[in-house]
Amino acid sequence: MSNHTYKHIELTGSSEEGIQQAIESAITKASETLHGMRWFEVTETRGHVEHGHVAHWQVTIKVGFTLD
Repeated sequence: MSNHTYKHIELTGSSEEGIQQAIESAITKASETLHGMRWFEVTETRGHVEHGHVAHWQVTIKVGFTLD
């Protein structure tokens, strides 16, 4: 197994559809400028309620990536 050094950042993705879509939104956007992403960890999940129904999800994640 290779030794790696990782850096991690915190991102928050949002979606009207659900938690997974909010996570994928954050990772997809980050992949436009970051490379070497290897893992993520959900650190916080929030929702917005309108008229007694879930209207919006926000998910905060830590994303780890390898350094060159």
